[in-house]
Amino acid sequence: MAPLPNVPADPHDDLDAYVGLEVAHASERARARGWATVRALAPGTVVTMEYQVGRLNFEVAEGSVRRCWKG
Repeated sequence: MAPLPNVPADPHDDLDAYVGLEVAHASERARARGWATVRALAPGTVVTMEYQVGRLNFEVAEGSVRRCWKG
């Protein structure tokens, strides 16, 4: 498969640094670092497997980020 032309790169960021942060602070930080979409999800939420450039996902429990991943 040929590479897609002109696909922007994800921001360079340390995703582990978001774990443990309060979700509002983590979302603000992510947007300031260039993430176009920030999504907070409850543990066990069913999500599609499609990858979206510029999207950061948080698994949130009790108001804190428990897991963070791109796409």
